[in-house]
Amino acid sequence: MATTDTEKHGFQAEVKQLLDIVIHSLYTDKEIFVRELVSNAADALEKLRLKQLKEKNVVDADIPLEINITTDEENNTLTISDAGIGMTRAELQQNLGTIAHSGTKAFLQQLKDKGESNADVIGQFGVGFYSAFMAADEVEVHTHSWDSEEGEHLVWTSDGSTGYTIEESSEVQRGCRMVLKLKEDQAEFAKTETIKAILEKYSTFVSFPINLNGEKVNKVEALWLKSKSDISKEEYSEFYKFVAGAWDEPRYTMHFSADAPLAINSLLFVPQENQEQFGMGQMEAGVSLYCRKVMIEAKPKNLLPDWLRFLKGVIDSEDLPLNISRESMQDSALIQKLNKLITKRYLKFLEKQAKDDSEKYEEFFSKFSRFLKEGIATSFEHQEALAKLLRFESTMTEVGKVTSFADYVDRAKDDQNEIYYLVGASREVIENGPYLEAFKARGIEVAIFTDAVDQYVFDTMPEFKGKKLVSADRADIELDDVATDGEALDEVALASLTEWMAEALGERVEKVEAGKRLVDSPVAALAPQEAPNAQMRAMMKAMGQDAPEPKVVLEVNPRHEVIKNLSALKESDEELASMVTQQLTDNALLAAGMMDNPQKMVNRMNDLLGKIVK
Repeated sequence: MATTDTEKHGFQAEVKQLLDIVIHSLYTDKEIFVRELVSNAADALEKLRLKQLKEKNVVDADIPLEINITTDEENNTLTISDAGIGMTRAELQQNLGTIAHSGTKAFLQQLKDKGESNADVIGQFGVGFYSAFMAADEVEVHTHSWDSEEGEHLVWTSDGSTGYTIEESSEVQRGCRMVLKLKEDQAEFAKTETIKAILEKYSTFVSFPINLNGEKVNKVEALWLKSKSDISKEEYSEFYKFVAGAWDEPRYTMHFSADAPLAINSLLFVPQENQEQFGMGQMEAGVSLYCRKVMIEAKPKNLLPDWLRFLKGVIDSEDLPLNISRESMQDSALIQKLNKLITKRYLKFLEKQAKDDSEKYEEFFSKFSRFLKEGIATSFEHQEALAKLLRFESTMTEVGKVTSFADYVDRAKDDQNEIYYLVGASREVIENGPYLEAFKARGIEVAIFTDAVDQYVFDTMPEFKGKKLVSADRADIELDDVATDGEALDEVALASLTEWMAEALGERVEKVEAGKRLVDSPVAALAPQEAPNAQMRAMMKAMGQDAPEPKVVLEVNPRHEVIKNLSALKESDEELASMVTQQLTDNALLAAGMMDNPQKMVNRMNDLLGKIVK
């Protein structure tokens, strides 16, 4: 190296403080320094590209715009070169050693104001260069500015603590070549496989070619920054397979860009299958966070709500500080804004898909409904948007055909302020039970839900578009009178019977009363409003919680022959009438899914048969 006189400079106090923070506490992983230096090189190339558009006299104009990285295990060095804009002597001092230009003082002030835990502010000031000293004992920056054939060829050298020197070099072309003389305990960064893994992790989508020891590393294009009209279905498919590590085709693709309130470019995919359905455990977050094509973190947990963990893809925001750390990201207001904005946009996307192709959406819902229901139970702010996406059968649909709450509301009677639903093991079980009789007789639709988590969803979602969601097995439902067949017990006999039945059943029921809802069934067990119904009790048991058999309201049908005959039987054979009453109650509890010990019911049935069959 041919040199002239060497200039020696000491770091200002603030720069020393900054270096100490960067080297010892700013970054979570030391490998981040590679990402930072590659990002800086890409920025220098981008600046040069802009200069080429405006200026005629660019030094070494025929040199390709690319980044070249060389590892040297023998000498324990890592070299990163770019053919970018380069620096003059003054710029070297301003950018790498002086506080005025780099913004270091403002950076340190923010650290002082916010506390060092808020180190994500570093990205606002372009001081990521200093991360090189996390791995290197000494850093050389060989550089030649873009705008002068006769300009100086310079080398800036520093150990990151005592200061730096600037001298002339005879071996520099336009741009910068950084040589990192690695610390003894950081020799892994002189290995090709280590650097290749880091580049593939963080810098896959950098716009300019990145060559590692002569081999191009970044071969995948950042599709999320391209116009949708310029991307083919096949390109989307290949990109999905790359980011998701998948072999299938994406079920849905959402390519979304926005300038306000945040600058966002995102490309999100829904896979064909829900792996959690196959008992493979809970999925991890599948969307990576980028800033200007440089990865901040692979699949961070807080970027999207947990119930969107089935999504795969990329979110890129220019508003994020490039150097945001994993710890500070969890509390970042920008991340929270991204979370809300992308979530709302994705729910609108799904709503549109449901309208445009209902059959395709219903197939998606059949596989991924658990995630949407999880969202209803855990994300109040998105609850109504998620509720619009639910699909279910109802008493107004054919078997196997589904509908929505919006359609239910459209079909409801003008004065109906409730949406009635039932949760059960299957549609057949629900339709063969006693609870639909009153609604069918009045032409009122009842939504049918058969997923084990559905009751939990309803317990967290009280209404939809102002209409109260009401379980059709509740005791406090009031329905209009409707014409019924058959003569009912007279009021005196009916009052006597219900009072007697209540005494016979004792603690098993809260009360016995005549009702209007039953048509074909003699009795029904209704859950009091404050008591958990059968499905909630089943969930409580599954979670190891106590779920004692509830005291139900037993509603009797005064027009049913069994009830009329029971009224007469209690006068002639009270013992047998009591056994029939107990059995009717067991039948009702079994139909309601509230029978905890069916063996008692079997024993009682046998006793009853013994009384009858003689």
